[in-house]
Amino acid sequence: MKRVLAFSFLLLAFGGLTTTAQQLLSLDSCRAMALRNNKQLAVSKQKQEVANNLKLSARTKYLPHVSAIGTYEHTSKSISLLNDNQKSTLPHIGTAIGGEMQNLGTGVVSTLGQAFMQMGIPADAMQQMAGRLQLSMQEPMVALSNRFNALGQEIVDAFNTDTRNIFAGSIMVTQPIFMGGAIIAANKLADLNVELESNSADARQQAVLYATDQAYWQVVSLKHKKVLAESYLELIKKLDGDVQKMIDEGVATRSDGLSVSVKVNEAEMTLQKVNDGLVLSKMLLCQMIGLPMSEAITLADEDAETLAAVELQPEVDVEQAFSHRPELKMLANSIDITRQTTNILKAGNLPQVALTGGYAVSNPNLFNGFQKKFGGFWNVGVLVRIPIWNWGDVKYKVRAAKGATAIANLEMEEAREKIELQLNQTTFKVNEANKRLALAKASIDRADENLRTANLGFREGVISPTVVMEAQTAWLQAQSQKIDAEIDVKLSQVDLQKAMGLLNIEH
Repeated sequence: MKRVLAFSFLLLAFGGLTTTAQQLLSLDSCRAMALRNNKQLAVSKQKQEVANNLKLSARTKYLPHVSAIGTYEHTSKSISLLNDNQKSTLPHIGTAIGGEMQNLGTGVVSTLGQAFMQMGIPADAMQQMAGRLQLSMQEPMVALSNRFNALGQEIVDAFNTDTRNIFAGSIMVTQPIFMGGAIIAANKLADLNVELESNSADARQQAVLYATDQAYWQVVSLKHKKVLAESYLELIKKLDGDVQKMIDEGVATRSDGLSVSVKVNEAEMTLQKVNDGLVLSKMLLCQMIGLPMSEAITLADEDAETLAAVELQPEVDVEQAFSHRPELKMLANSIDITRQTTNILKAGNLPQVALTGGYAVSNPNLFNGFQKKFGGFWNVGVLVRIPIWNWGDVKYKVRAAKGATAIANLEMEEAREKIELQLNQTTFKVNEANKRLALAKASIDRADENLRTANLGFREGVISPTVVMEAQTAWLQAQSQKIDAEIDVKLSQVDLQKAMGLLNIEH
């Protein structure tokens, strides 16, 4: 009992808050707020933005790409075009040539001496002439030898590359011409990803609206049942008061009074449960639409006398439902995606052609011998890549991609069958809800008349309190069934809209 009183105090406090700042919300406003608040919808929007950026990225594959490369490399040794023997010989090539020429001069002098002896020239004269000749040849020979030595050193120095520090850079432009259809397929794939994310967002939006509608009508149902429970409690309390007066007057037994008191307690407990459920349902709805869970809200349909009316049997167009269901659109996107994936894989077995061009520089450069400065050149070319043999790698991948397409087609067929079944079941539920509502309304009239007759007989003293309680219970059940039937009609209509793929903010 203490727990009931404590919870009742909390409910009264919550009720006090609602009286100070009630916020009136319609179904459409709850839907709009739920769509703005839902985090998964925000995630879907981000995914759509990602897909759009990837689509723009795919478009750039048609355009020429420009890249720049710069490198620096330090090596422990330089490149040498001369071997060590050549580098040690060339600086002394003049000395070697001078020695050979000196030997040649000595031979010439010796030959001349023999000729002079045959001519009868004295030996002293001959020696003097040989000495003069050698002296006249020695000075030019030394100069020539030094000149050749210097020239050999210049050659060694000229072939010293000093390539331990190498700088290089290039700018390259590449324009695809034919990539086996891979670029076209990649762009179609990017477009399909955008459509897929859009359809996924639609499916998420419909799920949010469906959950919001259920939460909204749950609150409305509990509010009407709260009013009904309060009305029933008033009836049973009035009967309890009348029975107590009859007991005091001796025209009713104490047993009748206890039976009515038990019903009073049951009515109070029922009202308490309804209040608890109403508070929790409003908390759930507030959380879904982005309001604080302690926010005081009032729904537009809470005080409506009639929640739903019996409607005609709905006409369902299965093909129209197929064209509107985002789930089928997503499966169709998946089928197309697997086909474009197959095209991309097939491109691996086709030739690829691209134009290339650019400018390259290096230091040292080889364009005018070895130079320790930057030098560069322009280049234009055609790049052709023709696959020859890959052990069937592409073929197996294409087979796997075609298998994925077959799987997606089977899933599409299964989904269509399930959606058709769902449409038929939902239509049946709508018709059954309409029938239950018609029966509930007819039961209300009979229950009202039964209760009126029982109360009249009780006042006349010809009907016992037990019969009145039975009439009140029947009235309560009829009213409760009417509320349930009206809510079922609303929810069945929501189910039908979702099955048709037409559940949106306008509905």
